Amino acid sequence: MTDCRHVLVTGGAGYIGSHACKALSKAGCLPIVFDSLVYGHEWAVKWGPLERGDILDRARVDEVIAHYRPSAIMHFAAFAYVGESVTDPGKYYRNNVVGSLNLLEAARDHGVDKFVFSSTCATYGVPDRLPITEDTPQWPINPYGASKLMIERMLADFGAAHGLRSIVLRYFNAAGADPDGEIGEWHDPEPHLVPLVLDAASGRRPNVTVFGTDYDTPDGTCIRDYIHVTDLAEAHAKALSALETGSQSAVYNLGNGQGFSVLDIVNAVERVTGLTVPASRGERRAGDPAALVSDTALARDELGWQPQIASIDDIVRTAWAWHQKSRRIASPGIRTATA
Repeated sequence: MTDCRHVLVTGGAGYIGSHACKALSKAGCLPIVFDSLVYGHEWAVKWGPLERGDILDRARVDEVIAHYRPSAIMHFAAFAYVGESVTDPGKYYRNNVVGSLNLLEAARDHGVDKFVFSSTCATYGVPDRLPITEDTPQWPINPYGASKLMIERMLADFGAAHGLRSIVLRYFNAAGADPDGEIGEWHDPEPHLVPLVLDAASGRRPNVTVFGTDYDTPDGTCIRDYIHVTDLAEAHAKALSALETGSQSAVYNLGNGQGFSVLDIVNAVERVTGLTVPASRGERRAGDPAALVSDTALARDELGWQPQIASIDDIVRTAWAWHQKSRRIASPGIRTATA
C-alpha cells in the first residue's frame, strides 16, 4: 500500500470497522476513528485516536477532518438492524442517508477525494438468480437496504459532479473474530446467527430459534454466505490501496462464495465447542430469502482479494475463542472493560 497517511474511519469502534482499523494500521496507515459510541465500543479502538462524534453533526465532522486532514474516508457508521428499519424507517433514512450526505459534503469541501463505503448484499433484496454478481438487480426489501442503496447512488453522483473516487463493498454475512483475540463481535441486542448459537451452546440463552425449516434448500433452513471479518477488513485495506494508486470508482461483492444453512452453523458450533446447541423451530420471517450466495470473482480479479479463513469451522472457532475471552473480560457486559 502507498503511504495513505491519515484515514478517517467512521464507525471504527464497531465490529467490522475496528477490524478494518487493525488492517489499516498493519498497512502503515493511521486510522482516525470517528464514532458516536451508540453501538461502538471504546475498548475496540486500539490503532489510532478516537474522536467521538455523530455523522449527523456536520460541524463536528468538519472539525475532525480539518484537524487530521485525512487523505481518504472509510465509512462504516450506520444503523444496521433490519427489523428496526422496518418499524422505524425515519431513524434509518435520517442517520444512514442524511449522515452520509453530511460526510460526503464535508469530503467535498475539504478536498478528500477517496472514499471506501461499507455497503451490503441487502441492496439486492430477493435475488432472481444465484450466485449474486455485482450486476444483479438491486431491489431492497427493507429501509436498511434501501438506505445503503441511496448512499451508493450519492457516491456515484458525487463522483460525477466533484471527482470523488469511491469503492463500494457489498458484503454478505460477517462472522468470526480477530484471530489474535484483540477484538471481536459484541452487539446489544445481538442480531447475528453465530454468536446467538454460541450463546445457546454455552447456556447464556435458553435456545436459538431456527426461523423456517421448510425452505427449498437441502435441509429446509435458510442458506447464507458467511465471510470472516478479518477477510472483510483486508478487502477494505486493498480497496483503499487501489484508490491510492489511481483506481477509478468500482463496486465489489465480498463473500465466501459458498452457502451454509442455519443447521450447518448449529452443527459447526457443536463440532467446535463440543457442546449441544438447544434449538427450537420458528415460523419463517417475512422477507427472508431461501438462499443468498455471492460471486466474488470481480474482487479477486481486480483487488487481488480472496477469503483466507473460508472453512465454516475455522470461522466459528475464532468466534468461540472471542466469545469465551470477552465474557471473562467483563461479565455480564463487556462495556465495563475499559469504561
